[in-house]
Amino acid sequence: MDDTRRFSRAAVEWAAGSTHAAPAARKLAVGVRMVVLVEGVSDQAALEALAARRGRDLDAEGIAIVPLGGAMSIGRFLKLIGPQGLGLRLAGLCDVGEEPYFRRSLEQVGLGFSAFYVCEADLEDELIRALGADSVQQVVEEQGELRSFRTFQKQPAQRERTVEQQLRRFLGTHSGRKAQYARALVEHLDPARVPRPLELLLADAAA
Repeated sequence: MDDTRRFSRAAVEWAAGSTHAAPAARKLAVGVRMVVLVEGVSDQAALEALAARRGRDLDAEGIAIVPLGGAMSIGRFLKLIGPQGLGLRLAGLCDVGEEPYFRRSLEQVGLGFSAFYVCEADLEDELIRALGADSVQQVVEEQGELRSFRTFQKQPAQRERTVEQQLRRFLGTHSGRKAQYARALVEHLDPARVPRPLELLLADAAA
């Protein structure tokens, strides 16, 4: 496992209260140039897939992507790896609904929001709009789940929704599906239609 991935895992365990993870995180932090805080593993998967498409080696660049396990956890991570902790350079990605909470948490540790980027309304929405509903359904078919999606569309709660809304809900129905499709959808993106938050975040991380 790469050093930045080991750091990410140690940071997650440390934030969860593991005292054994703290020394490992401190040691591995020496090789980390930037920490990218994201809400969950699907955001991490999307960024890693996009970086790979660009021929970038995030580990070699010293960029660690750390999934918070939910926006409400950002305060714990900032305390450990922010200015009063490891003092690492930070950037991040969040959903529009979580932007106020992210801003307040960053302000509380003396940081601004300039290196954090906002998805409208979330990562899945960004990717579905970038690809278009027809292309997303092609990816669903490639993943062997088109039949499941068609059954999902027939559910009473889904019948009045647009295809885009149905797809967004479908991607979140099973554990691990968001991360699975984050990778798959990014791999099918037209390079000219990469969602702006992802584009800006990776550009910032290259600076």
